[in-house]
Order: sequence, then C-alpha cells, then structure tokens
Amino acid sequence: MLIPSDKLREECGVVAIYGHPEASKLAYLSLYALQHRGQESAGIAASNGEQLQLHKAMGLVSDIFTADVLALIPGSLAIGHTRYSTTGDSALLNAQPIMVECNKGKIALAHNGNLTNAAEVRSHLDQAGSIFQTTSDTEVVVHLIARSREQTLGDAMADSLRRIEGAFSLVMLTPDRIFAARDPRGFRPLVMGRISGQAAHRADTIVFASETCAFDLIGATYEREVKPGELVIVGPEGVHSRFYSAQQPQSSCIFEHVYFSRPDSIVFGKAVQQTRDAMGRQLALESPVDADIVVPVPDSGVTAALGFSYQSGIPIQFGLIRNHYVGRTFIEPEQRVRDFGVKLKLNPVRNVLEGKRVVLIDDSIVRGTTSRKIVRMVRESGAKEVHMRVSCPPTISPCYYGVDTPSKNQLIAANKSVDEIREYIGADSLAYLSLEGLRKAAGDGEEHSYCTACYTGKYPTNIVGVEDIAPAMAAGD
Repeated sequence: MLIPSDKLREECGVVAIYGHPEASKLAYLSLYALQHRGQESAGIAASNGEQLQLHKAMGLVSDIFTADVLALIPGSLAIGHTRYSTTGDSALLNAQPIMVECNKGKIALAHNGNLTNAAEVRSHLDQAGSIFQTTSDTEVVVHLIARSREQTLGDAMADSLRRIEGAFSLVMLTPDRIFAARDPRGFRPLVMGRISGQAAHRADTIVFASETCAFDLIGATYEREVKPGELVIVGPEGVHSRFYSAQQPQSSCIFEHVYFSRPDSIVFGKAVQQTRDAMGRQLALESPVDADIVVPVPDSGVTAALGFSYQSGIPIQFGLIRNHYVGRTFIEPEQRVRDFGVKLKLNPVRNVLEGKRVVLIDDSIVRGTTSRKIVRMVRESGAKEVHMRVSCPPTISPCYYGVDTPSKNQLIAANKSVDEIREYIGADSLAYLSLEGLRKAAGDGEEHSYCTACYTGKYPTNIVGVEDIAPAMAAGD
C-alpha cells in the first residue's frame, strides 16, 4: 500500500558531469542531492572515452549505487537520473538513462519533464517501423535522433528537439561528449556549473543539474541557467552553445518555487528560500488571522510559515514533527488506526498545540484528504482553533508539463468553493495566497515569466485531447 499523499509530484532530476576522473561518483552525489525529485528509480551512464556503461535500478539512490556498483561504471563523463513517473509505467524498463546503439553511435539520454505530443510522434514512428522498448515518452527523443537525416549528432539532436513539444530539460551522453538542452519555453529547470581543475594538468569539470543544491554537494560553482531553447555541447573542443529553436514566450513552472525545488537551490535564477519566505509574508498581509502560534506542515510549509510569522508577529512553533524515515510501503496494524498513513509521516506535539489558536501553513491543497486528516490531528491534540493558510492559489487544473496532478474531477478546488473546502477539511478558516501575490513573491515578469496553468486553466501551449492524456495519479489517495 502506498502512503497517502496530497502533494503534487514532479517527474525527475537529471545531472551530467564532463571531465572528471570520478564522474560516476560525482553523478551519484548529485543524484543524492536531487533525491526529492524522484524516489522510484535511478540510473547512471558513464563513458571512459570509448565505451558507455549503464547501471539503473528501482529504489533510492543510496541503495542502488554502492561502491562496488560505481566501480563498474568508470569514466570521466557521466549522466544520471532519478525518477518519479508521470508518464509510462512504474517499472525498471522505464528507468533512465535510456541507452541505445544506433546509426549515430552509442548514446544515453535522461529527461525531466513531459512531452505533450509524445503519443502523436510515437504513432508516426511506429508506422515508420520504429520498435519501442519502453512506455516512457523519453524514448521518443532517442528514436527521433536515430532517424534524423542530419549528419552530425549535434545537428540530429537539434532537429529532434524541434519536433517535440511540451516540457523537457535533458542531458545526453556519447563516448566523448555531453549534451544539455531545455525546451524553448523553459518549463523545467536546468543549470550549468564548474569545478576548477585541482591539478595543473587537468581542465575544469563542467557539470549540469536540475537544481544548484547538487552543485553544493560536489563543490561546483553555479555559472548560469541553460537558456530556454538552448543546446549546450561539451566535448574535447570545449563548451559550445547553440539555439535550436526560435525564442518563445517563457513559461517556467512556478510550482518549482511553491513546492518542488529544495529551498537551498537557485531555480530560474532566484533563490527558492527567498521566494517561499516572500510567499509567507504576502499571505500574512492578504489573510491575517488572530492566533497564538504559527505551525508549519513539514517540510514544504516551513519557509512560508517563517515568512508568515515574521510578517504577522505571531510566534512560530513546530507543532507537527515529520518522520523522515518512512518508506513507500508500510504494514498497517490489524485493528485499523484512523489517519494511519498521515500519522506515520507526521506526529502532533500536544504540549505545543493544546489550548492554542493555531495557524497551519502548507504549500498547497490538492485533493484535500491529507489536509483534512492533519486538521483533525491538530484538533485532537487540544488546539482551541485551527486556521489553514496556503502559500499558493487554489489548484484547479491538471498539469501536462511534468508535474503529476490528478484529473480535474479529483482536484478539490476545481469542484468546491473555498468555504466548502474549509468545511471539508474542518478548519475554522481557510485562505489561499492570491495569484497576484504569488507572482509578486516569485518575481514574475522581472527576469522570468511563469506558467500558472494549474491555478488558471490557461495553458501556454496547444494541448490536443487534454482529457485523453490526463497524467498518472499521484501516489496515495
């Protein structure tokens, strides 16, 4: 049984290392830092300059990549991937990187995001004779590269990227090169960094990752984002950049700042911790409440709760403690315990909550089932009042760009008013951050423009047959 979850989930994290004698170890450490982006499977492909070696498995990064396993994938180039599926089955065959040998040579590819025209392109490739080994949309890109009439691999990759639509940040490995690219709208994050050569005879190491927190662990310096529509190629000749697509209106995923990215990362050029703090402050300005303590729903609500506390002057207390060692499965007691799944992950602190008017701060409410259980736990611990404040607007529409959301009929805010949601979760009051407040906190329009389709239902790209391609259900509920 899966642990109930009321969170939106995003597909995966990617990393790439060029020019380090222990590239696979650096890739492992980078994936370890990106574990929050996916806990289903992980893989690393490495090159010694001539041959590519791949290891991938189901499970957590630390369980998959032992010292003995890493010794089997040596080389100075590597790419890595950690996955939470939004398209394709949850199975080893869909774990990444995907490695193939084709007319362009041996390549391995890892992808973060979701291709909105994957089914259409796959159908054309099927009819043209392509044989697919997985049910993941990522394999579509591999087949397009293999079938491209362009002569060089860089040109073939650029040609392939122009044929796909939707959200993608991807890295590709060949025996002597690393390729990194983002979609023309910049939906998903991808950053570039550098590790200075430690010896006189060794050049700098070039690294890519979904978030900068991966750089912190391996001692890399953040240089810049890979730009929307950009293809960066790192090889023996150095670092080269080209734009494979005309510029399009930028639509970076604002939910990266709301929830998914680690707070110690820089995403889309902005510090996540700073953005979430601003969301909490703005929420306190928009929806004040007379209360005794501010209590974050850990871990995703902590930074916004700090901002809410600073702005409102209400002291913050950690009245909910998270168990960080809960896996994806559990054995439930024979005699059913109410809210058992949530209690595995969160435990209320009675002496903090008892007799208090509590403001609960969370990053989002999706189905509402988890919020309802949390409110009930806080009340049963003796809270006098429970007020819920949410640091983003109501989620009313599914995402088709790589965030795993339920279908519209299971999104509580798409079907109930705010007051009806308040009544369902059992709170004394409920308020969400306004869309204008969220945009202000994230700096929308300053350096980046954000996709807010999950809050507005207005999608930045054309999506054909939306109801037919609804994303997979999130784990739980």
